Amino acid sequence: MSTQPVPVPLSVLDRSSTRVGQEPAAALRDTVRFARQAEELGYHRFWVSEHHSVPGVAGSAPTVLASAVAGATSRMRVGTGGVMLPNHQPLVVAEQFGVLEALYPGRIDLGLGRSVGFTAGVRGALGHDKDAADRFGDQIRELLGYFTGEQRVHPGVHGIPAEGLRVPAFVLATGAGADLAAELGLALVIAPIGGLGKAAERIAGYRARFRPSALWPRPYVVVSSAVAVADTTAEARELLLPEAWSMVHARTRGVFPPLRPPGELPEPTPREARLLQESLRGQIHGTAKEVAGELATLVSRTEADELLVTMSTYDRERMLDSYTRLAELATPTQNSRARMQNSRA
Repeated sequence: MSTQPVPVPLSVLDRSSTRVGQEPAAALRDTVRFARQAEELGYHRFWVSEHHSVPGVAGSAPTVLASAVAGATSRMRVGTGGVMLPNHQPLVVAEQFGVLEALYPGRIDLGLGRSVGFTAGVRGALGHDKDAADRFGDQIRELLGYFTGEQRVHPGVHGIPAEGLRVPAFVLATGAGADLAAELGLALVIAPIGGLGKAAERIAGYRARFRPSALWPRPYVVVSSAVAVADTTAEARELLLPEAWSMVHARTRGVFPPLRPPGELPEPTPREARLLQESLRGQIHGTAKEVAGELATLVSRTEADELLVTMSTYDRERMLDSYTRLAELATPTQNSRARMQNSRA
C-alpha cells in the first residue's frame, strides 16, 4: 500500500542550532549549506529565526542570514520566522527587507513576531522593555506603510528601497497575532502548541475575521510543527531528543544550551522527565507512513495551506536524512504550484 502524499507545500524553519563544541560561525555556515540542500529536495520556503544571547542558537540577525541564504540558493523562497518587530524600528526593518527584495526579487518573505528579549538584560541591551510587545500592531502598520508609501507616523520619511516593492508578510500567532493578521489581511503562522483543537479554533477565527488586502486577497495559514522521519518510530523520537532536552534545560535553568548527542543526555529528574514528555507531545515523528498519516490529520483539522517544518538534532547527517524522507512525502506539483502562486501574488 503506497503512502499518501502530503497535500500541501512543505517549508523549512531553521534556527541555526549549535552543537556541543561547535562555534556559532560553523552553525551559521551549516544553515546556509542546509538551505542549498533543502532547495534541491524541493522545499518551498526556507526561513530563519531571531534569538538573542542564546548559547544554543547562532541565529541572532535573521535579515543578514536570510541574505546569505538567498545568495546561496536560486529558486526557493527565503524569509524570516520571524523578525521580532518589538526589538526593532519599523523603518529599519522595511529598509532591510527592501534591500533583500531588490536583490532577490520575488523570493523574499517577511515573517513577523511580537516576542521581546527573554531576559531583562537582553531587553536592556536591545533598548526595549516588555511593553514594546504591546505596540506590535502599530509597528506592523507603520512597517507596511513604508512599502506602500502610506506611512504617516513620521511625515516625509520614506522606506527606500522598500517603497513600491511587494513583500508577502506573515504574522506569528503569538499573543494577539492571529487577530492582527486577520485585521490587516496578512498570512498567519501558527504552531499547535496548546493542542490541535485549540489551534483549529484560532485558525477558524482568523479565517472568519480576515479582511482582504493587497498582499493577501484570501486567508493563508501556515501551520508549523517539529517533524522527524526515520526507519522506526523509536529512531525518529531519538532525533527529537537533543532539542527537546535543551528546551527542558532552558525551562529549568534559564539557558538553552547547545545540542548534545542523545546518548550523552543526563538522566532526567522526575520534573525534567515530565517536562521532556510535554516538549515532545504534539511533535510529529515516526516512519514515513506514520508521519504521512499524522500530517494528513494535521492538514485536515487545520485546513492548512502550507506546513512549516522544523527539526534540529545533534547529528546533521541524520537530520538531513529525516528532511529527505519528509520531502519524499510531498507532492512535487504542490510545491511547484505554490511557487507559481507566490510569483504571481
